[in-house]
Amino acid sequence: MFKNIIVRKPSKSISEGITSAPQLGKPNYENALIQHNNYIETLKKCGVTVEVLDELADFPDSCFVEDVAVVTAKCAIVTNPGASSRNKETLYIVDTLKKYFDENDIHYIKFPGTLDGGDVMMVGNHFYVGQSARTNSEGIKQFIEILNKYGFSGSEVTLEEVLHLKTGVNYIENNTLLVSGEFINKEDFKDFKKIIVPEDEAYASNCIWVNNYVIVPSGYPKVKKLIEDAGYKVICTDTSEFRKIDGGLSCLSLRF
Repeated sequence: MFKNIIVRKPSKSISEGITSAPQLGKPNYENALIQHNNYIETLKKCGVTVEVLDELADFPDSCFVEDVAVVTAKCAIVTNPGASSRNKETLYIVDTLKKYFDENDIHYIKFPGTLDGGDVMMVGNHFYVGQSARTNSEGIKQFIEILNKYGFSGSEVTLEEVLHLKTGVNYIENNTLLVSGEFINKEDFKDFKKIIVPEDEAYASNCIWVNNYVIVPSGYPKVKKLIEDAGYKVICTDTSEFRKIDGGLSCLSLRF
């Protein structure tokens, strides 16, 4: 169960965020702010305390706070984002992490290793890590070495099509994964129950489990029904402005 969630407000520079889908248009700041506030209220319904960090105008993608740290029950790992425009975002998360962890339990991925938190999926005490355009093998090696010190384990998952691991596969507890595209038949996940996300709603593969609720992006009725039919309580919230810069529900928070 999660107690704490950290989020960061979008800044007006969000319109300049990195995107692989320019056809969707640039995010509208006012709408993004409304959606972000609704996201926070949705999280609070799940019984967590939400800390809201100030916006970082110099970093258009900084609302995607998940990418700059991985937070576990025993330690925090500050990442080294693979996109150069995001690299220094990590400097602005450390003081916040020190509120929750002893300095000895805050670790850092160092060059030449790179790691984005969006490539990390926690399943109990095991962490699946996607090797992607943003996360390299050296970053994964460092990450797993840190995990091992705390009795956690990790394994590398090769990505072929998606930006981040959690773009296409997400764990919603009860040995169940939401999967789409390249992850449907991936050997790494053969022992899980799977909810297969239809191709036309692939964006909704990125849902998050928070204290017995599954939060689903608004506008994806097939995925919502599949998750409800599997016995979960579902809450929907709109993330359409964040989709325009390759972001989803998990990207917007650190949950621990």
